[in-house]
Amino acid sequence: MTRKPAETARSTIRDVAARAGVSAATVSRVLGGVYPVSAETRRRVLRAVGELDYVADARAKAVAGAGTPTLAFVLEDITGPSFAHKAHGVEREAHRLGHLCLVCSTEGDLRHELDFVETMRAQRASAVILVGGAADTPEYRKRTRRIADSLASAGSRLVLCGRPPLGPGAPVTVVEYDNEGGAFALVSHVLTQGHQRVLFLGGKPNHATALGRECGYTQAHRARGIEVDPALILHGDFTRDSGHRLLRAALKQQLRFTAVVAATDMVAIGALAALHEAGLNVPGDVSLTGYDDIPFARELRPALTTVHVPYEELGRLAVRTVLGRTPDAPNEHLLLGTHVVVRDSVAGVGAGSSAMRSGGATQQA
Repeated sequence: MTRKPAETARSTIRDVAARAGVSAATVSRVLGGVYPVSAETRRRVLRAVGELDYVADARAKAVAGAGTPTLAFVLEDITGPSFAHKAHGVEREAHRLGHLCLVCSTEGDLRHELDFVETMRAQRASAVILVGGAADTPEYRKRTRRIADSLASAGSRLVLCGRPPLGPGAPVTVVEYDNEGGAFALVSHVLTQGHQRVLFLGGKPNHATALGRECGYTQAHRARGIEVDPALILHGDFTRDSGHRLLRAALKQQLRFTAVVAATDMVAIGALAALHEAGLNVPGDVSLTGYDDIPFARELRPALTTVHVPYEELGRLAVRTVLGRTPDAPNEHLLLGTHVVVRDSVAGVGAGSSAMRSGGATQQA
């Protein structure tokens, strides 16, 4: 019996891109027909489409507007707890409003971010939500303004969710939370317990979110007339490993402190491990705080005092705002509040002394 030859696998957009020598985003722009490309690039892409007999699948057609309207959500790291809660809020609200939600994790690759945004523009996504902090530089503003203008020209909309705003006139929707105010309230709480040598474990020095929290730390000291010791401000990133590494470095340098303010709960978790390894008790020897109020902050021992950020509501609000706006509506800039959650990881400076309190590092409240 004669067998039929096995069917060949259907070509993908990546196959077309490889054959034409361009990116998948460029193929999407050519096929979408709403983004300018050179005549030579268009010719190469269309020739590759013909040679590979490429046909866009049903999902691509839906994204392009023939089916379910689409909303895109772009973040740096989908595994981060705070990012995951924002993504959950975006996805649930998008689903409630009848939109398909596409998620892109860039891992900090700006080229990947731009390619994805351009693809969403070509495929006529209702909106693109950029999530998470960034360095607020002229380059950032120029690049993001270009993205905003490009999306607006295609009838889409850029949403900055927890990212630095672009200033007046940019066609964007900004949804953020009181980052600096949360840090100010948290550090003020620590200082009222009698602590005057407070170690700050921050993020990257040029990161807008990290800068906001560091500014809150500094302003809280100034409001109480306490001079900040620059040696007590350490920079890293927002991970557990960073908290562990920075706290160990502080102990090795024999820095004097009675409390630690970590820029995120994940940083605080790393710091807590390093304190335990050094034989120090929290909060008996050293008080400790975080920022974000991720779910397992309350499960730590001791339960972590932190700042609650309404991340899921932030994602929901971003979707509701951008999908509910009218084309001629003014640019929106919404700010959500934060609040301190007091648990068990902060104690007042007592009469007893420890290695961290020696040498008159603190005064009793």
